Amino acid sequence: MALTKEEDIQMMLVCKTHLGTRNVDYRMKRYIFRRTTDGIHIIHLGKAWEKLMVAARIICTIENPNDIIVASQRPYGSRAVLKFSQYTGANALAGRWTPGTLTNQITQKYLEPRLLIVTDPRTDSQALKEAAYASIPVIALCDTDSPLESVDVAIPANNKGKESIALLYWLLAREVLYLRGTISRSQAWDVMVDSFFWRDPEELMAQEEMDQGWNQQPQKEEWKEWDGAGAGGNWDDMTSGAAGNTSWDAPAAGGDDWSAPAAQSQGW
Repeated sequence: MALTKEEDIQMMLVCKTHLGTRNVDYRMKRYIFRRTTDGIHIIHLGKAWEKLMVAARIICTIENPNDIIVASQRPYGSRAVLKFSQYTGANALAGRWTPGTLTNQITQKYLEPRLLIVTDPRTDSQALKEAAYASIPVIALCDTDSPLESVDVAIPANNKGKESIALLYWLLAREVLYLRGTISRSQAWDVMVDSFFWRDPEELMAQEEMDQGWNQQPQKEEWKEWDGAGAGGNWDDMTSGAAGNTSWDAPAAGGDDWSAPAAQSQGW
């Protein structure tokens, strides 16, 4: 488990958190490290790690964790959002955002959070718009082409890969638990990053079918033992024949010559 900034950045490299897009927003230029020959912008992971630490400190200032909403309309972030809320106590809203959640007081799902965390400002634009109406601070995972309207704290990272999204929420949840004192910094967090990864339901079903087929053992056919009950005797005893101790080299009874022409059949 990673306990230092360098190890965290190595994990970000493995999960491709540094890969941006070909387009770049002018407000995201400060987080761009360089541009590859293919035109893809590389995100500065040092600044991304620092922004993660800032976001964790903001989350810890909320006394009641239930006053924090973590939203993700992007499917790759749904599992990470649920896992993050499981370990930090935040309120997860995975899937479609119901319009009026933060503004329409008549609805039963009306919420008044103190902090909103979104996975993508573009796909979660409805949540950002309502948060702006309700004056709710927003923390967002922003790619190089993400709009920063109504975003208070932008975490520059790849928000389109399932590994990258899972790692970012894992790092954020781990740092929140460190700051709250739930776990000590001297020991590693025993939760693996893999539990935050989004998994395709079709792949899960195929894996379950493979596991079931592997566990089912083929039925063994019951072979009957030839113990000499028939007229042929015991197969292990090569000296005994079908009708006694006859020799296989002896001519067949009847002495018929097989090379002789067949007898003409009589007419009916």
